[in-house]
Amino acid sequence: MSQQDNTLTSFTAFAGCGAKLGPEFLDKALCDLTQPLYPNVLSDFSHAEDCGVYQISDEIAIVNTLDFFPPMCDDPFSFGRIAAANALSDIYSMGASPITALSIVCFPESSVDISVLKEILRGAMEALVEAGTALVGGHSIKDNEVKFGLSITGTIHPLKILKNNTHKNNEVLILTKPIGVGIINTAIRANMATFEEEQQSLSLMMTLNKNAAEVISEYNVTSCTDVTGFGLLGHACEMAIDNPIGITIDSSKVPLIDGALRWASMGLLPGASYTNYEYRAPYVRGIEKIKDPLNYILFDPQTSGGLLFSVDTALEDEVIRSLKEKGVEAYTVGYTDESHSGVTVL
Repeated sequence: MSQQDNTLTSFTAFAGCGAKLGPEFLDKALCDLTQPLYPNVLSDFSHAEDCGVYQISDEIAIVNTLDFFPPMCDDPFSFGRIAAANALSDIYSMGASPITALSIVCFPESSVDISVLKEILRGAMEALVEAGTALVGGHSIKDNEVKFGLSITGTIHPLKILKNNTHKNNEVLILTKPIGVGIINTAIRANMATFEEEQQSLSLMMTLNKNAAEVISEYNVTSCTDVTGFGLLGHACEMAIDNPIGITIDSSKVPLIDGALRWASMGLLPGASYTNYEYRAPYVRGIEKIKDPLNYILFDPQTSGGLLFSVDTALEDEVIRSLKEKGVEAYTVGYTDESHSGVTVL
């Protein structure tokens, strides 16, 4: 066996699912946490936004996010690029432009070759260069498990911030990537996914939301989020918070990665799908009518998932056409409706 083979075997041994803490757990941890009212803080942890936002002038606000996790694939380069794409996605979902990045590294230096870390960083750098984002530093510690991620800072005009709960009536909800990454990754760890399924999953996770964000900026998009660890319906629930206008998701229109339904039917669902379902399903009207396993797929945790945004129904065809011209997948998965509040799934 070659040195490279030894390196990858060691790396694989430290791969994990990278599941987020459950939303209920986080809510309990944050519920009693208070801080003074800072007038320049436009977004903080008090609402489930994708980033924090701090206004520094009449024309500029800084946008901050942080994300890191264990590897979800065997290839260190791909893992590094995915981690960067995932962190950058939060900035894009707020309508902002990423400018700088700090890396976060946990690494078992005595048991995994340094070449693995070099490849992780090289993959991350490729994504950052594509995003026009400067890596300006970071922090590393010894750990028993490989973990990697980035803190990204972006900028935006204070009046152009895209929040996740400001949709209006009579709008469509458009999604820019199919879902099911969590399921395919589970099948991969079970050595059951096909090569084609694995490659599609990797490609989606490594694809930046940069082009999608550029198209969105050209239209009067009223709200936006990225679909990540809490799944499509979990993030739809966050969009419904503090907005009396309801959101309806049509499950028949939700795009799925090849193989996702098949593997989910065999029980290859990540634990976070069940956690997300347990916490958020009670807030989703009609979920009891969605057959197993699609009900859980709609809560499948995504890594570097697509953008989910709302725009006037009259602009639906034009926006989707513009996205596809930029090489971005685009699917209308629902709509807004003032006749009810919260989230409904059909």
